[in-house]
Amino acid sequence: MEVMTDIPFTLDISSLMQRVHVHPESDDASELTALVEQVQAVAHPKALCRECFVQSMDGDKVTIDGVTFTSKALRANLEGLGRVFAYVATCGTEVEEIDVPARDFVKMFWLDAIKAHLLRAAIRHIERHIARRYGLTKSSSIGPGSGDVDMWPIEQQRELFALLGDVEGLIGVRLTDSFLMVPTKSVSGLRFASAAEFYSCQLCRREKCPGRRAPFDRALWQRVQQSPGK
Repeated sequence: MEVMTDIPFTLDISSLMQRVHVHPESDDASELTALVEQVQAVAHPKALCRECFVQSMDGDKVTIDGVTFTSKALRANLEGLGRVFAYVATCGTEVEEIDVPARDFVKMFWLDAIKAHLLRAAIRHIERHIARRYGLTKSSSIGPGSGDVDMWPIEQQRELFALLGDVEGLIGVRLTDSFLMVPTKSVSGLRFASAAEFYSCQLCRREKCPGRRAPFDRALWQRVQQSPGK
């Protein structure tokens, strides 16, 4: 297990202003700057990852280091692979404790954007770490809840966290009863060698999604649905 609690990040105020549509000469600019300084003083994005090995595949079931997952998408992506990297990345609990009035929706929006930036820093850190240490220069990732509901059910966050151990104790991320993560700006999944870049969005038929990173790929979706291994 590799725990990363000292992840570097930069909060560029000019870029943030553009992202949240704040004019540099406006009254909001000074408030956003003050919020950024507050975050900068306390934030600690974190991550952990673990090198794991695929032990068996049986139909849609994939067993990794003694933990069994049931997922069409996971089975299709890991076919022929022996090694994967389980991970969780987060903006960190410290920034969650910054007090923003419940009805100050603008400032809540700003803080959410800043948390997303911290999360991206943690994800990039994991990707660079895996590439540098394990030579995995071309890779993709997939997580529970990816794509359509039957591709990899979000309930299997429980199994992923079991594979990683005491995630809350190590980096402060916990699962809710509905298998969402807290802090909310956290992600989890498995990273694997992949010659062609894969995005979970390619397996999602939901048309209106603000976080979409790639268009729905019907041909890929059909291949995954018809994946052998029965």
